[in-house]
Amino acid sequence: MPVTTPDKIADFVGKETGVSDWIAIDQERINQFADVTEDHQFIHIDPEAAAKTPFGTTIAHGFLTLSMLSKLASGSVIILEGVKMGVNYGFEKVRFVNPVKSGQNIRGRFTLMSADTKVPGQWTLKYAVKVEIEGETKPALVAEWLTMQFV
Repeated sequence: MPVTTPDKIADFVGKETGVSDWIAIDQERINQFADVTEDHQFIHIDPEAAAKTPFGTTIAHGFLTLSMLSKLASGSVIILEGVKMGVNYGFEKVRFVNPVKSGQNIRGRFTLMSADTKVPGQWTLKYAVKVEIEGETKPALVAEWLTMQFV
């Protein structure tokens, strides 16, 4: 993971900061997410019914893919030297572009779009994020993700 000082963060703006390892999105993970969120739509948890859809199999919840960003970001985003705490701040944009089929692998690709401080010691970092699906050209999702770091 790239570590930098606040006075050098501008050097990373417009640049890719990292690409995560591949993570498997298997049926067990999808089922656990369905249980936690109480979203048991058949397309996620019923392989027989899902086989009759255009996808041909079960697919991950879009929100499961989105929720994996924290894991995917580990090692792929900028950390400010002396950071005391980092938090999610929100999203400017999220689009679920392509479904993740059960058994596929995903990874995150992160580009720093901006780094701003309005309060001393509090930085808002905006990332362009693409969650790729192994073996596919179209990503699972694209987003503009806002994080906040306190130094």
